[in-house]
Amino acid sequence: MVEKPRTPASLEGLRILDLSRILAGPTAAQLLADLGADVIKVERPGVGDDTRSWGPPFVPNPDGSDSDLSAYFLSANRNKRSIAIDLATDEGVDLMKRLVAISDVVIENYKPGDLARRGLGYEDIRAVKPDIVWCAISGFGQTGPYADRTGYDFLIQAMGGIMSITGEPDSAGGRPLKVGLGIADVMCGMYATTGILAALRHRDRTGEGQYIDLALYDSQVAWLINAATNHLVSGKVPGRIGNRHPNIAPYQTFRTADGDIAVAVGNDTQFKRFCAAIDAPDMAEDIRFRRNRDRVINIDALDQRITCLLATDTAENWETRLLTAEVPAGRVATIEQVLSNPHTLAREMVVELEQADGETVRLLGNPLKMSATPVRFHRPPPHIDQHHAEIVSLLEQQEQGRERR
Repeated sequence: MVEKPRTPASLEGLRILDLSRILAGPTAAQLLADLGADVIKVERPGVGDDTRSWGPPFVPNPDGSDSDLSAYFLSANRNKRSIAIDLATDEGVDLMKRLVAISDVVIENYKPGDLARRGLGYEDIRAVKPDIVWCAISGFGQTGPYADRTGYDFLIQAMGGIMSITGEPDSAGGRPLKVGLGIADVMCGMYATTGILAALRHRDRTGEGQYIDLALYDSQVAWLINAATNHLVSGKVPGRIGNRHPNIAPYQTFRTADGDIAVAVGNDTQFKRFCAAIDAPDMAEDIRFRRNRDRVINIDALDQRITCLLATDTAENWETRLLTAEVPAGRVATIEQVLSNPHTLAREMVVELEQADGETVRLLGNPLKMSATPVRFHRPPPHIDQHHAEIVSLLEQQEQGRERR
């Protein structure tokens, strides 16, 4: 039987130097790695990425002690190789420049000016690799009055507006809340990935590299989406409305007899089906609720009526009835329930990778399902400096190859 030739991954042949730490840059680098790029993670000797120590929980060493693989670190560093380099030394700077010479992209999140002071700024690197694509991720960008500030996801959520619209309103005893995970970092990583791929497309077409200045703050402002445009159009300042939607109703969670259920009625036809399914067909003819715009205006009265009706049965039963009526609905799930859900598993959103010691580690999968060049999971997140010798050997081989040419 003749084996089919292996299809190259989407980004096979690209090499990324990941100098970033924590979540935004590592998220971008991991996505590029999943798509086939060779990602070399450059870390501080003895310390590594800050998130290596962000625990518990940690993956245990064979003796039961905590390893340098925290669960947080695992979330954004698979498919990478690790090398520790001291960038405060001449030897480290020289090794970095040699690695850049065989790479296509640099991702870094140092404070503005930090790498330039070490002789590793974008202009320094362009002298070594003129077509390099350089993605600098910082809290507030390379310019502007906040450029010197340090930015963490929590601060960006506070300063970038999302916290002001997250949580229950004051009238319900609420206060501004952050999203339950580092969403500002993750979204910045998504913008970084898009920008890098666009820059590579430009490089392949023209031979010209470029510098990407990406701020956590800017990306946070960008994904305020309709909350921001509502204000730009109306002049009104959005506030906290809990799980309600500012422009659609009913589009929120409701308490049932035994738990919460999310109901997402997206149009007037669905609303009629919803009313019939909850045994309240008259509600669809109520002048206050016929149209979405009327329901949004009269949301308190609508909320009260629906809450009373749904409190009479369980979340599971309401979910079944609403789905039968073709009304989008689903019970509010815990993380455990999500990760054990048959649909989650069928979609390969939990994957297992074998570590060097033979033990397996479970990670989240990649949501991209590509028919010709599927994502690949071939390396577990690395221990610090795990691939030093391998990377140096690769570097020497490539340098020798260039000399022969």
